[in-house]
Amino acid sequence: MKQAWQWIKEYDPVMIGAALALSVAGILLIYSSQHYATAQHFRDFYLKQIIWLGISLAGCYLAMVVPLRVHEVFAYVYLIAVCGALIVLFVIGRQVGGATRWVVLGPAYIQPSELAKLAVTVSLARYLAYTKRPILSARTLLGVLLLVGVTAVLVLRQPDLGTSLVFWAVAVVMLFWAGANPLVLFLILSPALSLILAFHWISWILFFVSVLVALHHLRPSLWAALGTIVANLAFGIITPIVWNSLLDYQKKRILTFLDPGTDPTGAGYQIIQSKVAIGSGGIFGKGFLQGSQSRLDFLPARHTDFIFSVAGEEFGFLGAVIIIGLFALLLWRMISIGFLARNRFNCFLAGGIMAIVGFQMLVNIGMALGLAPVTGLPLPFVSYGGSSLMAFWFMIGLLANVHRHWQEY
Repeated sequence: MKQAWQWIKEYDPVMIGAALALSVAGILLIYSSQHYATAQHFRDFYLKQIIWLGISLAGCYLAMVVPLRVHEVFAYVYLIAVCGALIVLFVIGRQVGGATRWVVLGPAYIQPSELAKLAVTVSLARYLAYTKRPILSARTLLGVLLLVGVTAVLVLRQPDLGTSLVFWAVAVVMLFWAGANPLVLFLILSPALSLILAFHWISWILFFVSVLVALHHLRPSLWAALGTIVANLAFGIITPIVWNSLLDYQKKRILTFLDPGTDPTGAGYQIIQSKVAIGSGGIFGKGFLQGSQSRLDFLPARHTDFIFSVAGEEFGFLGAVIIIGLFALLLWRMISIGFLARNRFNCFLAGGIMAIVGFQMLVNIGMALGLAPVTGLPLPFVSYGGSSLMAFWFMIGLLANVHRHWQEY
């Protein structure tokens, strides 16, 4: 018994326990969200999620026992395979809701973009672990841009803007994890931020002032400073052109994020109903299976995008805090494992996985609260979806493996 516990302890039972608690909570919330659905197909979603959880746990065990060196060696092979799958998707993929994101394998729908997150993270971990150049050198950044950019563009073409943003979030966090100066990283990213914040002149001016302050603090060469200023001005100026190139549904998502009341029965409906669901839950919630927004079919995508709203309505502020607390515990263990690992590849891998889980958690919960645009990113371990659940549990297996072998160089 003592030996069994020692074996379990080597794989970080706290992290695994937190992920398992979130997965079980997700099954309960999926069951509750679709309990009153008219079609049996929807009511059976929780059964499918249980099956996917079993498969995911098997995948987690596989990731725990396969040597990390194997993933390090085949990192670029994984990325090439995933990019190939994303290309094939445009030929044989299943279109749902105007997006081509799934490959049908018998009764299962597989989403290659979920596996792409992991493939990009493993590839970046290997690249940053072995590069001999400074982290923020032009050649290093070009390599990061190629590894992330190709995959992000393929996913964006599905179209899937939310998932494509995950890749860039992972890249930024991993560069910081690798030792990049935060202010220099901010200046490198500033043109893209300028493009976004130039949608309103006040936000853009405040941002531009922050860029000038960062330049004053860092005191780069004259040409680097001028280049940064010109790039920010140029990207700010082309914002109207980018806005006009967006699809109508993308424009509506941005506008309704800023003011859901502009289209309360259309694009703003999801955000409004989500806020109503969470607000009506109060401190302790209405009780399991008692959520009126779910029961009366007011809340859209309640088993996927807005599963956190179901938790807020049925279990109230207390239930929402418990879910956020479990994520905080999970992220704390991921960060701890990353700091503990002595091998550079393992360390960067932990940082990248933490970035995926943290970014998706923040965006999904922010989306439910009306603090972020609706992007369609699932809540890790909780939202319905087999591909997502398998990918996240494989990540847990990799991190458990890193924890067990933290002393290895």
